[in-house]
This record gives sequence, structure tokens and C-alpha cells, in this order.
Amino acid sequence: MRPEGDGFVPVDLLGRDVAGEVEWLVAEELLDELGIGYLADPYGLTLPEAREGQPPLRVRIIEVSTRRIRVKKDDFGAIDAALLEYTLEWPMPPELRPLTVQEVRDGFVTGDADGPFGSGPAR
Repeated sequence: MRPEGDGFVPVDLLGRDVAGEVEWLVAEELLDELGIGYLADPYGLTLPEAREGQPPLRVRIIEVSTRRIRVKKDDFGAIDAALLEYTLEWPMPPELRPLTVQEVRDGFVTGDADGPFGSGPAR
């Protein structure tokens, strides 16, 4: 939480505002309701070298602190997959975003064309 005006703004672990200015107890309740499950969700990372129209890389969060966010390419638990990690600044930068429900439902998987999981939605 951070103080603002006469109240507080609840902020999640990725540095995103959860709500506007509210009372302390309301802010605590909002953060409790939110929980930390969102940290286990799949995210999409748009890489600086991505070509126009190229979908983001599917990643998982592996570490969060107020100094950095570390993510890794989602390898779906494959023990022989190459470990690709990226370190991002905190708060969560715009190039990192949660995947939509539809992207997850469609089996959204991306990576480099020669990677173990191909590119674009899974078929």
C-alpha cells in the first residue's frame, strides 16, 4: 500500500494499483481478496526483438521483489527444455501482461520458430 491523500492505494506484488484511494482496512481487504494466485498465472512477454505482429512469449513468474521481476519461458514442466529467463524492472512493465482467458483456453504457446513449442496458438 502507499499513502495517497487522506487514504491509501492498495498495490499488488507486481506494483499495480488494485484500487484508487480507500481507507486502510478497505485496502487490506482488497489485497486479501486478491491473494497471490495471480503470480502463478501465465503471462505474455513482448521481447524487444519481436517482429511486428509476433505474439508475446508465454512466461511464468519465478521471482518478484520491489527491485525486479524475474520470469522464465513457460516450459510446461519439461525437464529437458532450455531455461530462458528474463529480468524485468519493478513495477510490472507494459511488455509483461497476463494472458487472457481466451489465449489460455486456446492453448496459446509461442516461442522462437525453432523452439520446442513452435510459434502461435497450439494446434
